Amino acid sequence: MDQPALLEMRGICKEFPGVKALDNVNLTVRPGTVHALMGENGAGKSTLMKCLFGIYHRDAGTITLDGKSVDFKSSKEALENGVAMVHQELNQALTRSVQDNLWLGRYPKIAGIMVNEAAMAKETKQIFDTLDVTVNPKAIMSTLPVSQRQMVEIAKAVSYNSKIIVFDEPTSSLTESEVEHLFRIINMLRDKGCGIIYISHKMEEILRISDDVTIMRDGQWVATKSAKELTMDEIIRLMVGRELTNRFPAKTNKPGDVILDVQHMSGKYTRLKDATFQLRQGEILGIAGLDGSGRTEVLENLFGAMTRGGGTITLHGKEIRNHNPREAIKNGFALLTEERRATGIFGIRDIKENTVISNVKDYLVGGVYLNDKKMREDTDWAINAMHIKTPSQRTQIRSLSGGNQQKVIIGRWLLTKPEILLLDEPTRGIDVGAKYEIYELINDLAEKGKGVIMVSSEMPELLGVCDRILVMSGGQVAGEVDARTATQEEILTLAAKYV
Repeated sequence: MDQPALLEMRGICKEFPGVKALDNVNLTVRPGTVHALMGENGAGKSTLMKCLFGIYHRDAGTITLDGKSVDFKSSKEALENGVAMVHQELNQALTRSVQDNLWLGRYPKIAGIMVNEAAMAKETKQIFDTLDVTVNPKAIMSTLPVSQRQMVEIAKAVSYNSKIIVFDEPTSSLTESEVEHLFRIINMLRDKGCGIIYISHKMEEILRISDDVTIMRDGQWVATKSAKELTMDEIIRLMVGRELTNRFPAKTNKPGDVILDVQHMSGKYTRLKDATFQLRQGEILGIAGLDGSGRTEVLENLFGAMTRGGGTITLHGKEIRNHNPREAIKNGFALLTEERRATGIFGIRDIKENTVISNVKDYLVGGVYLNDKKMREDTDWAINAMHIKTPSQRTQIRSLSGGNQQKVIIGRWLLTKPEILLLDEPTRGIDVGAKYEIYELINDLAEKGKGVIMVSSEMPELLGVCDRILVMSGGQVAGEVDARTATQEEILTLAAKYV
């Protein structure tokens, strides 16, 4: 680490009401390197980057970029000075085109008045060609899958010709082939002398792509080491402050009789063509498949969040319709959605409101007013049961880390006492310690006789947590495997069956 620093952050402190988010944190990034930033949810990783990017104003400390002291007052100022950031939670203009999203706030203009559409199209094509991005520049953002929207955001960051690019959980929405594509882009940027700050909970990625690794815990710097010196076990020990010997808890659930029978379910206006399967009492059923295979649509159709085209859903021997989410909740279904920011949380509301929102009927007194005492008690239960790191119930949920937001949503659904829990990427953007807690929770629910259906793009997770795995391909069920004996190769072969 003898190279001169491209970026130096020294003694960074940041305090929010009731919590010290950053306590004297240091970070040094060398040019032409990938510097991984790791830690549990709430460790302060994203807060540190927001201090760099001008979203938060630091309370103390110094930031030096390319030998010059900087103090960005906004993200626009950071971008103009060579610092770009690809955020974990996408914040895009969904009703505008890909091209518009790429150039918002900096449209090329003719005579400083009119937008130069031709120049914009030409520059967009050049960027996409350089990065080998195949997204249609004219497509409306809302029509694209999350993975393609993520690639647009990455292309936007690269387009600023930045010295420092921060990637915050960049692969959370990407397929394996897209992850390989991203790594090629990162290597290209590294070869050009950029400093890459890479935040991820996926340790296999960290050890593969990084040169240096900084680990944080509870808002403090723990260690900075060369990636070559680290093992997965050492990273976990530094992150959580203790040994974590197993990635997955021992399975204690015992699947019983069939409680849910789905026959030839299809979706209107979606990619879901035909899904037939059964779920047993106390069973954890995984759903695997490539991006666009219809795996998410299975959950959304079960929950009434999409219009069903055909087929039947039978719960405990009785056919149900689930025309909408309200009816699905009444019938004992709960859905943790893939995109927590867009469809999971109410960002400007507090923890309490986000926790009790799906169970309001239980807090009504005489159908007139809400029992605030009971709502506070249930919120306390969720905070304690989920190990949610928050100063208080009155904290806005958007100020929590992504993993803690996820825990709030899980707590919300558990309060509805569901029979069938539908989980879409339940551990996306969550650290290894919190993942283990969520796996334990899923296992406990199954042990109590609940049925769990879990979509995940991480095959080790499906193999480690589930009893059976349903594999989707081209909008239909391509096969089913026993999680105890199946291999990743077997699942991938089925996933490509109807592509």
